[in-house]
Amino acid sequence: MKKVLISFIISILLTPSAFAIEDNVQINLQQALDIAVEKNIDLRAAKMNIDIAQNKVKSANRLQNPEFNMFYNIGTAGRSEPQQLGFSELIEVGKRGVRKNLAKSNLELESENLRYAKFKLKMDVREAYINLVAEKSVLNTLEQQEKLQEQLYNVVEKKVKSGKAPEIDELQAEIALNQLTTQVNTAKIAVRNALVNFNKVINPGEESNYDTQDKIFAEENNFDELLTPSPNDGMPKFSDIREHAIAHRYDIKIAKQQIDIAKKNLQLVTRQRIPDIELTGGYMYQSKTQTDDRFKSGAYAGANIVNLPVFYTFRPEIESAKLELEQSQLKYISTVNKAIKDADAAYAKFLTARDNLLCYEQKILTSSEKLIENSIKSYETGKTDITALIVMKQSYKSIIVGYTYALADYYNSWTNFLREVNDESFDLYEDKDAL
Repeated sequence: MKKVLISFIISILLTPSAFAIEDNVQINLQQALDIAVEKNIDLRAAKMNIDIAQNKVKSANRLQNPEFNMFYNIGTAGRSEPQQLGFSELIEVGKRGVRKNLAKSNLELESENLRYAKFKLKMDVREAYINLVAEKSVLNTLEQQEKLQEQLYNVVEKKVKSGKAPEIDELQAEIALNQLTTQVNTAKIAVRNALVNFNKVINPGEESNYDTQDKIFAEENNFDELLTPSPNDGMPKFSDIREHAIAHRYDIKIAKQQIDIAKKNLQLVTRQRIPDIELTGGYMYQSKTQTDDRFKSGAYAGANIVNLPVFYTFRPEIESAKLELEQSQLKYISTVNKAIKDADAAYAKFLTARDNLLCYEQKILTSSEKLIENSIKSYETGKTDITALIVMKQSYKSIIVGYTYALADYYNSWTNFLREVNDESFDLYEDKDAL
């Protein structure tokens, strides 16, 4: 009976619908993911942060530019004192390498942020794709129910004309048909909005629009096409996949990287207490007008110790850097704790969506089909009136629509679980012994 019902639903849903837009490029889910990663404007902008961070590494590794010095005596002093030209160079002690390491750590953070942004984009595309297919499926269902209701109206109209049914039956059938028409119109707008959102998420920055290749949730093997495990497969307990589930969390990796940044920042701030050395050198000479022959032309060299931590010891900066390190460590612990709970909750929601979907397929759909068949026969034989039949048909329509949303919820719950484990290729059955 289940196979008969599924075939019936497929035959209804596969009928072409009026919402198809010829100008849109039809793509499957994997193609949508690839296009988004390649063309999404926000992701392209985020990639520039890597180049910026790389330039900051180069900047952190810089040497200080030299200074050119000129000391020129004027007037009487110019006739008795030598002139001088020279250069000075500041040599940082113990700071350049630490500053470069901090910049490298920030570069790794930006790389992790980019990977996270790419992953979140893929999850948004998956969700938008599923929602669009779901709205199309609902629209198809309502359109076919509208056709069936129109057929019923024609039957009732003939029975009323032949005197086999009261006029009120025709009025009720007409009202039910008009209600379905308004629902179809609303569903068309929902499809349009879902299509707009799908292209908004992909955000390719070009004139062409994309549409889903999958028009409906039609076949049981759609799970492979939509990159989702089959609900008929056995599911492991969360405790069996817990460690693997949190191993890929980008927010945990980012929190850990922020600890590394805080450590290197503390090291750099502490190194500010180390004095720097300023080297100087140049040439002193006598002008032709100089009258004092005690001074001779020649080179000179010197050295200064600068930035001595006498009046200011960078204590506030060091204390702040220590607090930032402690803060980042607490954030890491909090992130791990929240990650475990979020992944556990998302997996529980996925299992509930799976149970609901199986309940629809194994119980509700089969029972509702029998109910609608019996209602039609009862009306045809005069055992029930049109009101009962319309109520049954509306209930059946609600069940079919509910089944569609149960499918969408199952797909989206899996996507949400992937969001929480941050692993788009997560395999529930990687550990076969866990099943």
